Amino acid sequence: MERNRVGIVGAGVSGLAACKHVLDKGFSPVVFEADGSIGGVWAHTFESTRLQAPTTAYRFSDMAWPESVTEAYPSQHKVMKYIRSYACRFQLLKYIKFNSQVLGVEYLGATEEEIMSWEQWSGNGTAFGTGKDGGWRITVKNLKVGDTQVFQVDFLILCIGRHSGTPNIPKIPANGPELFKGKILHSLDYSYIDNVAHFVKGAVQPCTIIYRTRHWLVHKSSIWGVDLSYFYLNRISQLLLHKPGEGFLRYMLATALSPLRWAISKVIETYFKCSIPLQKHGMVPDYSFSFAMSSCLIAMLPEGFYDRVDESSIILKKSKAFNFSNDGIILQDRKENIKSDIVILATGFRGDQKLRNIFTANWCRKIVAGSQDTSAPLYRECIHPRIPQLAIVGYSESLTNIYASERMANWVAHFLAGGFKLPSITCMEKSVAEWAKYKNVYNGKYFRRSCISTINIWLNDLFCQDIGCNPKRKKGFLAEWFQPYGPADYEGLSCR
Repeated sequence: MERNRVGIVGAGVSGLAACKHVLDKGFSPVVFEADGSIGGVWAHTFESTRLQAPTTAYRFSDMAWPESVTEAYPSQHKVMKYIRSYACRFQLLKYIKFNSQVLGVEYLGATEEEIMSWEQWSGNGTAFGTGKDGGWRITVKNLKVGDTQVFQVDFLILCIGRHSGTPNIPKIPANGPELFKGKILHSLDYSYIDNVAHFVKGAVQPCTIIYRTRHWLVHKSSIWGVDLSYFYLNRISQLLLHKPGEGFLRYMLATALSPLRWAISKVIETYFKCSIPLQKHGMVPDYSFSFAMSSCLIAMLPEGFYDRVDESSIILKKSKAFNFSNDGIILQDRKENIKSDIVILATGFRGDQKLRNIFTANWCRKIVAGSQDTSAPLYRECIHPRIPQLAIVGYSESLTNIYASERMANWVAHFLAGGFKLPSITCMEKSVAEWAKYKNVYNGKYFRRSCISTINIWLNDLFCQDIGCNPKRKKGFLAEWFQPYGPADYEGLSCR
């Protein structure tokens, strides 16, 4: 029997890209989505939310934004319209099972002991392996009806993201929340509230933002009219970085050019310090702008943010720890009580725990997301060397995740179609270790975020080499080295 059943979990931008590229290779996937609509996190953000990257960077490779969208950073409504247009254009909706929550996935066929003894991924280095009974059992709950169904697929693609589902709750001293008489929400809960106006309409009291770390929040993505992508997202900028598996000559060149990278960062920092009142409000970060770029720590300021700080409708407070009182929050290192009716914990998500929780087997849970000292050990950022017949798309971060996720989805689709075989497990684990070393150096304490923003081109080159395509996508020497790379450069990428 032909083995070609492909399951995809998640219908955000990563899941849609995976579905589209798998379809292009002749497969008929089934996509499980817990919500009643596509879009992932975009379906649950406020209409005032805007893109954090320009439309030239945040797009699918084979569908540009419509000409009617003229702003560089469109709002949530326009982003969702673009995502829906993509799904409709490529007829993806009919493959999606909405309101279908995946309760767990379990590998069938080989035992843990057999899998750990393999020298080749899935037994032979191919997508569907050697075992006739191999594959994944997916237990799904229909959230509308309440019943549970079991599906079996030959290959599973997880596109569950890392910025939803499992909230990261900070450590709070015992009995603290119980003392507070107001309402405590995580940003996850806040985004699902239907009547948000009930909380914010007509507010006369200021909003206090309590933070531990200052980050680079900027008002635009250019300095003196030159886009930041010309400093960090073109091929020439790759020469300034040490890269995984780069070889001796590239290593020496990156070392020699490191002062230039430092100088570029300082120039950009100076520009934003002069353009934004960071020093006035004590908001200059303790780390460099280049570190922020390589660690995915850049964000766009909400419009008029510092105007509101100046008029005291937003109050900024730095504190390492806090606890609750009966009428608000106590900043423990400042011995200050901030009265509040509502506390929103905008403390992020546990993407690693979310990834672990989807697996039924303990051995998968233990190894899939790495440890406290390592990032998720994924070959090419999407294949775990020890978990067969499975790919993870969209777990690694970039300054524009749709760009990175679609490249991964395209690579996985070529792999499913037999376009190439994976190297031995030993070789894959060696590659994973090299990428982990890069993340430890350039991401620092944020290494578990698996940010690949400044070496996206390097990773895309590897994808192209694997599938038999020319990695140089530009026309002409100057364009190849100095123009920024983006999704449009990989339009229609299909080789071998």
